[in-house]
Amino acid sequence: MEDQNFKSRIEALKAKINVEDLKKRADEIEKEMGNPCFWQDQNRARKLTQEFAEIKRDLEELEKLEVYLKDGNSLALEKALRNLEIKIFLSGFYDRGDAILAIHAGQGGTEAMDWAEMLERMYIRYAESKNWEVDVVDLTPGEEAGVKSVTMVISGPYAYGYLKNEAGVHRLVRQSPFNADKLRQTSFAKVEVLPMIEESPEIEISENDLSWEFFRASSQGGQNVQKVSSAVRLRHKPTGIVVTCQSERYQEQNRKIALALLKSKLWSLAKEKAEEEKRKLKGEVKIAGWGNQIRSYILHPYKMVKDLRTGFETSEPEKVLNGEIDGFIDAELRLLVR
Repeated sequence: MEDQNFKSRIEALKAKINVEDLKKRADEIEKEMGNPCFWQDQNRARKLTQEFAEIKRDLEELEKLEVYLKDGNSLALEKALRNLEIKIFLSGFYDRGDAILAIHAGQGGTEAMDWAEMLERMYIRYAESKNWEVDVVDLTPGEEAGVKSVTMVISGPYAYGYLKNEAGVHRLVRQSPFNADKLRQTSFAKVEVLPMIEESPEIEISENDLSWEFFRASSQGGQNVQKVSSAVRLRHKPTGIVVTCQSERYQEQNRKIALALLKSKLWSLAKEKAEEEKRKLKGEVKIAGWGNQIRSYILHPYKMVKDLRTGFETSEPEKVLNGEIDGFIDAELRLLVR
């Protein structure tokens, strides 16, 4: 029975994956990589190199499926199948690309700011487990501890596809480490996830609609950023959207990242408006805001992390907060295709 189930999944997988197209794309990238000018645009070269490596891995995993099935290696077969099935679910236009992940502390002062920093660490650890790069482009520290807000660019294959469903309100229940009585405290933090959009024909921005401000960076970055106004704050006049970037040593690099952040926010705004119109036509009502909790992390009086959308849960919150969130991500992605 188990072998038949595996066979069915393998056949369904092969029906959805066009192996010839994958091979063709790998050949195209390999040809580009052989061009002497390939590394002149380092950002594009890095992304193509990552895409090439990812395609080669997928092709190797596809070839191994029949071997695992023949050898009766159920554990290896299940792992390979799950990874490839998840890739198929990630079919959105920006799913293959990088992600912008922002965390905002909710009401609750120091407790909430500490919780926001715990989430920052969780996502950094998760990204490291995927061999993705993390660049903190903006950070507002808390007065006593934690962070008020932090924005990260997470770069790697399928970063946005894997992380997009982490957006929402995350709730923490624990004994407070900030008062002598260690009272039970509930804290909230909001996570935003956007695709990193550097070029898009859908989003047109007029230079006349932009207002630039330059200032000295307050985050880490060495002596250079403290001496010159390398950090940038960009305001989009028509919408009032403001983005800040102060991670890089040079103003031009921060300008480029800020513009990409703005494009992503404008894309998100357009998407929200389109979804709102659909809901109006269908007569649906959705209350936005802090009430839309997606996950609870309970450290006291018992230990549990539970996703309120999928029902997936674990009694090991320490591992989750150390970046082991694959189970939650897999459950979120599988929910999309039900």
